[in-house]
Amino acid sequence: MMRWVIFAGFTALALAAADFMVKLAAGKLSNSLGLLLYGSCSFFIGLAWVLWEQSRGELLPVQPGGIAAAIGVGLAFTLVTIGLYLTFGAGAPVSVASPVIRLAGLLIVSLAGLVLLDEPFNVRYLAGVLLAVSGVG
Repeated sequence: MMRWVIFAGFTALALAAADFMVKLAAGKLSNSLGLLLYGSCSFFIGLAWVLWEQSRGELLPVQPGGIAAAIGVGLAFTLVTIGLYLTFGAGAPVSVASPVIRLAGLLIVSLAGLVLLDEPFNVRYLAGVLLAVSGVG
């Protein structure tokens, strides 16, 4: 089994837990405080990871464009978190809204991979997209 599949599985569980926790928190604290708490967790865990790697003598390589892309990740997940708080705070059921949001994101990033990164369009790609769409539809 490819190692990335294991990482993807853990990531999917974390993503599901995040959506569920936002649903539980929405309406019980301000959206801005929810975002601050999310950002604080990300910051302190990231800081601890960097310090741990440095304490082990590991290099922290940076390639051109890496910092800008990483900041883009932070901004994107910040907007995702705000969107989830607003969505669930407006009363959306997690069982409907999360799959729709995830599918829309999947389709957008999938098209970006095809158009911007020249990833291959093939039967495997098409089958994956059709399976994802049919699972929510």
